[in-house]
This record gives sequence, C-alpha cells and structure tokens, in this order.
Amino acid sequence: MTETYEIAVFEGDGIGPEITTPTIALLKQLAAASTGYDLRFVTLPAGAGHYARTGESLPAESLRVAAAADAILLSAMGLPDVRYPDGTEISPQIELRMAFDLFAGIRPVSVRQGQAGPLTLPEGREIDFVLVRESTEGLFYSMGTGVVSETEARETLRITREISEKLFRFSFDLARSRRQAGRGPGRVTCVDKANVFRAFAFFRGIFDEIATEYPDLAAEHAYVDATALWMVQKPWDFDVLVTENMFGDILSDLGAGLMGGLGLAPSADIGLKQAVFQPCHGSAPDIAGQGVANPHAMILSAAMMLDWLGLKHDNAALRTDGVRLREAVEAVIASGDCLTRDLGGTAGTDAAAGAVQRVLRTARAA
Repeated sequence: MTETYEIAVFEGDGIGPEITTPTIALLKQLAAASTGYDLRFVTLPAGAGHYARTGESLPAESLRVAAAADAILLSAMGLPDVRYPDGTEISPQIELRMAFDLFAGIRPVSVRQGQAGPLTLPEGREIDFVLVRESTEGLFYSMGTGVVSETEARETLRITREISEKLFRFSFDLARSRRQAGRGPGRVTCVDKANVFRAFAFFRGIFDEIATEYPDLAAEHAYVDATALWMVQKPWDFDVLVTENMFGDILSDLGAGLMGGLGLAPSADIGLKQAVFQPCHGSAPDIAGQGVANPHAMILSAAMMLDWLGLKHDNAALRTDGVRLREAVEAVIASGDCLTRDLGGTAGTDAAAGAVQRVLRTARAA
C-alpha cells in the first residue's frame, strides 16, 4: 500500500504564492509518477498579510495542523511595511522554529562546473557543503526581549548543553550520510569564536565531546572570521560546518552569494519530530505579481523535504525523487539556458519552473 504524507503549506507573502504554485505542481508530478509514495497538501494561513487583515501572524489552528503534518513547506514570509507594535518583523518562520524546537538550520551550498557565479571554479573543483546553523538560541535567544535604555542596549546570547549535543549529533550524522552518498569526505567543522568568548569555548568543548562518538569522521575547528575568508578562497574544501545561530545567519548569506544569490538558496529547520523547508530569500514585494521571481530556492527546499521524509520514513522513492528534483534544478542553472532576472537572464517564474519540469521528464524517459 502506498503511504500518503501530509504536507502543511504556508504560501507566504509577496512573491511567496507565485513560487509556491509551480513547486507544488512539480511535487505532484513526481508523486503521480511514483509507486512508492503519495503527497497530500494542506494550505494554511499565516504571515504579514494575514496579520494585517486579522491581527494574527500564525493562527493557533495553523500551528496545530502544521504540528500534525509530516512536513511543512513554507514560502517567503514578511512585508517591510507590516510590523508588530514594537517595530519587529512578522516572522512566523521563527515562531515555528521555537514552537517545534527546530534546532538544526540546514543551509546547503552547491556550485557545479559550468554554473555562472561570482567565483570561477578551478578545473575539477565543485562546491558542495552544508552549513548547519543552530536555530533556537544563540544571539537570537532574547529576540524581542532585549533590554534598551537611553544609554545602552543589551541582548543575551544563550548556548545550552541540551541543544548543542543534539545539534552536533545531527551534524555528524549528516556528514556520515553525505559520505555514504559520495558527497563529502565525512568531516565536520565547528565554527565559533572560542578564543574570545567563554560561551563559544563551552560550545567547542561540547563539540569535542560529541566528536568522540564518531571516530570514523573527522572533527575540526575554525574561527568564524577565518571561515568567512576561506568560504571565498577555498569553499570546495568544506563538508559540514556547524555554528551558532547568528554566525550561521551571516555565513549562510555568504554561501548564497557563492551560488549567485538568495534565489538559489534553499533551507530547512529540523527538529526531532517536525521540519520546515523554505527558501532563504525574502518576499520581494517590489516584484510581486509580475511573474519574474526566481522559483529555484523554493523548489530546492522542496527537494530537501523529499529527502528528509525519505530518511525519516525509510522510503527510498522519496529520497530518489529528492535527488532527481535537486539535480534537475542544478542542470537548468548550469546550462544557463533559462535563467531568471536575478541570475542575469530574462526567464520568468513559470518558464524557469517549466525548464525543471522538462529535465525531470527527459530524465525519466531516458
């Protein structure tokens, strides 16, 4: 009997619905052609637009349904002119991270030979690494509750043993699975600032403890400033990088820059039970409704979702289709034949997604 997986969908704000629609169409195409699984989609309200209309950014019923779903697919959220009374942004994605304890933020960075971008890859080199960002504490711990007076402002950085141990085990398990898939050497690098801050020395110490549980994998350290330099000079040397919330927030945008922009940057926030998959970019209301938004980060996030579901449920068909969808996007980007405006081309949203669809059909027919 084919297993059906329920996907909670948040269409988002601005360009969110425009990039969600073709992504869902691709997922339905894959599921329809598979005998190993089926997908059922449930669209839920949330976001800045919903807040402007109702005064709620993430309704309790949406949270309840999302909690019961097998995975959550979330599009770009937020609008610059819609804020909470304290001036902070409407961020349901962060609320979901906190509500579901989604401690592992996954930010893959991939650049293939032939792909246009800010770096010229040396012959035989490709970029393929994953940044794992702790997503529930760090410098984001006091979000919205920092202390501000006329003379100073303070925020609290929090690192706990409980979350750090889960984060590091997740990172080592990821490095092992990447090595088994032929995508990395099995190496995890702890990125910190342990030479200055006691909190990061604590973070590094826990990393070293967990590393002893994985004697078959390499464990390394790097300071965050040096890592930023090396991500530009030799990004092909990395495999899995694990770091604190704010450092990961910054380095993930640098990783997106290596790929050519946020339009190619997918992400996932993963906990022990639930997971949210979403593009790294914003809602871009300035181009909403024009049909020119780049859908690839959203599609790549959906590919990550299929892979995660396949791992969680030991379903090879899901994992296979996750790889096929990712590779189809990579093939379109590397060919340079159907690039969106942000990548230097002229293709619209539907054309870019259609190119991915054609690659999938051609590959299945071959």
